[in-house]
Amino acid sequence: MSEDFLPIKGTDHIEFYVGNAKQAAHFYRTGFGFANSAYSGLETGNRETASYVMEQGNIRMVLTAAMGPDHPIARHAHLHGDGVAVIAMEVPDSASAYVESTKRGAVGLIAPIEEEDEHGIFRYSVIRCYGETLIKFVDRSDYHGAFAPGYEGRNGKENGGGRLRHKGIGLAAIDHMVGNVELGAMNRWVDFFANSMGFSQLLHFDDKDISTEYSALMSKVMQNGNGKIKFPINEPAEGKKKSQIQEYLDYYYGPGVQHIACSTGDIVATVTQLQENGIDFLRVPTTYYDVLEERVGKINEPIDKLAELGILVDRDEEGYLLQIFTKPVEDRPTVFFEIIERHGSRGFGIGNFQALFSAIEQEQALRGNL
Repeated sequence: MSEDFLPIKGTDHIEFYVGNAKQAAHFYRTGFGFANSAYSGLETGNRETASYVMEQGNIRMVLTAAMGPDHPIARHAHLHGDGVAVIAMEVPDSASAYVESTKRGAVGLIAPIEEEDEHGIFRYSVIRCYGETLIKFVDRSDYHGAFAPGYEGRNGKENGGGRLRHKGIGLAAIDHMVGNVELGAMNRWVDFFANSMGFSQLLHFDDKDISTEYSALMSKVMQNGNGKIKFPINEPAEGKKKSQIQEYLDYYYGPGVQHIACSTGDIVATVTQLQENGIDFLRVPTTYYDVLEERVGKINEPIDKLAELGILVDRDEEGYLLQIFTKPVEDRPTVFFEIIERHGSRGFGIGNFQALFSAIEQEQALRGNL
């Protein structure tokens, strides 16, 4: 087995560029159960941007807005709407990650840099990914603050230690992140992850696997050496009408992160709370559940409860999974979330694709975009 030239410990954080970070933080706190663990803004001496670090389980999201209209983050939010701008991966050596990826073809944006405060040294570097999305390599082995220099801790994270005074609703970790790219670009980005970052292809779905009468997509799933990072990459396929991928590209004005899948150990409890918090989900026809056990076999969860909540089930040779998808969380039909609970299965729910596509197309029709 070849040496992993770009070892990755896991996802460090995801940064959204948004129009109003304070309001976005409120939404993710009251809707999704995240706690604000750190903050950067005018009160901390940051005159350019405001950032709220939101945490739950091992998930960390940063919501950042610009203080003025000419800032690049303001331009990004104006063009794309609120969306994922930075995918940050924790690595043992951010300088090595930058050197190894750029010498293999990645486009560098920020060469290795160190920032220091009383809590230590925070190291990072940045390369470009699809569209205007960035990949950030973070090394926090010598940093022990709440998040990074320029941030102050909140909710028990004041000095970088302690546990958040907030239980959340059971979201535990990022399972995978899906990117949408334009027609014909999927293989180029598959090659990027394979050649520049040492990822391997885990799965491949084509328009025979994922299609309806009207639309289709193609997808390849890339994962890093230890399997902790999984990036499915979608592109639209030719269809009679506009696919969900093309709808995203039209409204995001280019390629970007389509959805973030968050794992949970109790999807019934988590989704029940999300729905009580006002989060809207896609729903498949109730007939989906009539033959569920015939299709996936015996499962631990009561089918009537899954039907009530709209949770889907799929099985492969390694086990089964449960999943559900929110509707877009922005005004534009762009970013959404998946909630997933795995029982052995390492798949992505291929048995649910047809039902999901039909549900998504119903939503597209309501928006006048099918």
